[in-house]
Amino acid sequence: MDVGERLKAIRKQKGLSQRELAKRAGVTNSTISMIEKNSVSPSVSSLKKVLQGIPMSLVEFFAEDTDTDNAQPVVYNPDEFIDLSVDEVKLKLVGKAFGRRAMAFMIETYEPGADTGAELYVHEGEEAGLVINGAFELTVGSEVYHLKKGDAYYFDSTRPHRFRNPFEETCEIVSATTPANF
Repeated sequence: MDVGERLKAIRKQKGLSQRELAKRAGVTNSTISMIEKNSVSPSVSSLKKVLQGIPMSLVEFFAEDTDTDNAQPVVYNPDEFIDLSVDEVKLKLVGKAFGRRAMAFMIETYEPGADTGAELYVHEGEEAGLVINGAFELTVGSEVYHLKKGDAYYFDSTRPHRFRNPFEETCEIVSATTPANF
């Protein structure tokens, strides 16, 4: 998906100028312009911040083709996951056809050097996850944790947090976030 093109289309659909969206999101006008032109690839935390100005979650942003009128399947194959990937952080949302979700259940992949962004993210709800391969660094508040295969986390998402892989091996996590406005 072309993130810049999608942001521009949604911004226009909502009747927002670049300047108004920038003001609402607390970013510069040039930030919105550069994202829309694909001059920069925003981090997960940066895109979330911009989308808060609409307001819209990452799930809503990337789930453009979700059809909630059809019967909801129970089982989902990997090719049916919604790709929420931003830059080097790969996020796959399970349950594409599940329209009004209360939780975002995801498979996350962090290549070596991947980072959700220098800015710590805060939102309502809770987050939990299990490392199924590799290792990563989790920052929650002022604490930094190093998790490896088999380790898990669970925290209140109103605490500032960040995910990063400073290691040489790819890290895979199975996670859940509430509410589903990731």
